[in-house]
Amino acid sequence: MDVSLFDFELPQTQIALRPANPRDSARLMVVEADGTIAHRTMRDLPNYLQAGDALLVNDTKVIPARLHGQRVRAAGPAKVEILLHRRLADDRFSVLARPARKLQVGDKVVFGDLEAEVMARGENGEAEIRFALSGAALDAAIASHGEMPLPPYIAGKRKADARDLSDYQTTFAREQGSVAAPTAGLHFTQELFAALAQKGVSREAVTLHVGLGTFLPVTAQDTAHHRMHAERAMLDAATAARLNAVHAKEGRIICVGTTSLRTLESATAPDGVVHPFEGDTDIFITPGYRFRGADMLLTNFHLPRSTLFMLVSALMGLEVMKRAYAESISQGYRFYSYGDACLLRP
Repeated sequence: MDVSLFDFELPQTQIALRPANPRDSARLMVVEADGTIAHRTMRDLPNYLQAGDALLVNDTKVIPARLHGQRVRAAGPAKVEILLHRRLADDRFSVLARPARKLQVGDKVVFGDLEAEVMARGENGEAEIRFALSGAALDAAIASHGEMPLPPYIAGKRKADARDLSDYQTTFAREQGSVAAPTAGLHFTQELFAALAQKGVSREAVTLHVGLGTFLPVTAQDTAHHRMHAERAMLDAATAARLNAVHAKEGRIICVGTTSLRTLESATAPDGVVHPFEGDTDIFITPGYRFRGADMLLTNFHLPRSTLFMLVSALMGLEVMKRAYAESISQGYRFYSYGDACLLRP
């Protein structure tokens, strides 16, 4: 499909720079299969679910993955910024470097008292670096020197600060490894989870470590030519069994965020049976895709021409989502990572 079909105009003033406080006070747009729209808040979510349903969250934890350092070379020092993308070993990461032209294989890079060496260079600023520390010692050093990797549309308007250490992390984050938060999960509080549990809605968790692809635009003119970056995902056998039981009893699986949905779809066979899954997924969901496991999706409002807007258009239909987004803009909804939410009910 032509990528331009997924374009729309968004006023810059509707890009949220801080989250709603409290989290569950964020606005919630409810979109039905026929295009009907209701305007609610996150606290109204239990009214749209029923006993026997299951929320599927992504329990990944964001690491302070943005590091500012200096290249050390005989030709002289140069400032560089590193975004840790994916752990390759106890002491190695795949990274996105900026400006990438300042790094060559063999260069030393220092981040305060933390040192690294450039082991390989790739395309589009990608590189592989090896740190002088490894394991838990490296984790502690990254936590000390790194900052939360806010998306470019926020980081370009303000610097990350101490508030982001908690704001840009879900309350149920557990498995360390992401460079971006599963942002639909940012709207949940313990009070909202309690209200859902009282309604008879269970909570299940998968893990998908959000990687470099979340920061990269779609540059192809046709969706068929876009390459998704693989991300590590895991859905264990016990969770798969419980999710299958939900469907067997005519309950519904509500994915909290596109990362949970992509993990579930990667683990679900064409016959709708959920299987254990652990490995890389580069699933790219566009209109025409037949969903296997997900019944509903809670998600934020996404970038024009993004793979995420393509995914929600696949779930609900492109015209329905274009009308919904036009409505969200006219009604002043807040967009992107710290923005408001929508519940999609195909």
